[in-house]
Amino acid sequence: MNKEELVQEVSKKAKVTQKDAAEVVNALMDTIQTAVAKGTKVTLVGFGTFEARKRAARTGRNPQTGKEIKIAAKTVPAFSAGKKFKDLVNKK
Repeated sequence: MNKEELVQEVSKKAKVTQKDAAEVVNALMDTIQTAVAKGTKVTLVGFGTFEARKRAARTGRNPQTGKEIKIAAKTVPAFSAGKKFKDLVNKK
């Protein structure tokens, strides 16, 4: 499912226009992205948690040459699914 299909489903379930649903979906995504970028954890009970995680610097290998390379430390976005979401995916 892509973003357009998501907007269509939200529109049907919420009984609103696709334009209104698109605004809500965009606002939700922007809010989550902005919060996580600032280092704030966003928890949606039953769905999951969005957060920023730090990765330490490490040594890797170039797969083409086998030469060791240094990989810099960085912060990456992460998502952890909530129990209800996990159970739904596992059909419990």
